[in-house]
Amino acid sequence: MIAWLNNGAPFPPVEQALLKPNGLLAAGGSLSAHRLLDAYRQGIFPWFNTGEPILWWSPNPRMVLIPEEFKISRSLRKTLRDKSYEVGTDSAFEQVMRACAAPRHGQAGTWIHEDMITAYTELHQMGVAHSVEIWMKGNLVGGLYGISIGHMFYGESMFSHATDASKIALAHLTAQLQRWGYGMIDCQMSTPHLASLGAREIPRAEFMHRLKELIHCPETPLKWQFDHELVA
Repeated sequence: MIAWLNNGAPFPPVEQALLKPNGLLAAGGSLSAHRLLDAYRQGIFPWFNTGEPILWWSPNPRMVLIPEEFKISRSLRKTLRDKSYEVGTDSAFEQVMRACAAPRHGQAGTWIHEDMITAYTELHQMGVAHSVEIWMKGNLVGGLYGISIGHMFYGESMFSHATDASKIALAHLTAQLQRWGYGMIDCQMSTPHLASLGAREIPRAEFMHRLKELIHCPETPLKWQFDHELVA
């Protein structure tokens, strides 16, 4: 059984999350800014489909990407040197979210529905949620978005409408996070694609230990502007 969050009830300890499905911890509650920030600070995130109650997760193990461990393939390195793109930050947050929510080959639906877009757009307006955008010839062709607390970044989703566009966004994000002293990017669930980029699984206990240190580091600016030098 999992906890049902009524009337602002606190989240149960993450150690109480189910083994199957891996990480399911609680249901109910709201997507208010307060509830979402409380969840992320405790290593918990929402993931549910339209028509379902809000489901809260904390899987074990946890997929993470240490910024300095990001892998740049030979083909991506060539693309990064080409500079046929422009990198933007926090200039098209909702547009990035909606692009991430668009149907993808082999998927029946999306978990990024209107309630999620509304909630995370509010977090963006508060300076907590951020986007990285890749532009080519004035068109948004790739990007990602996530949550930043202290020196911890929680990656939510990314999209690509041009070759390597989402990887370009991630390359610039990891370079900037290194400059700012961030220690970890939460990737939530394991996928071969993330593993190919340098992400790896760690035990939830280790994730929580690192998380509790990183969220108390000084905050970055409310509106992001990248100033790193990406050496490709």
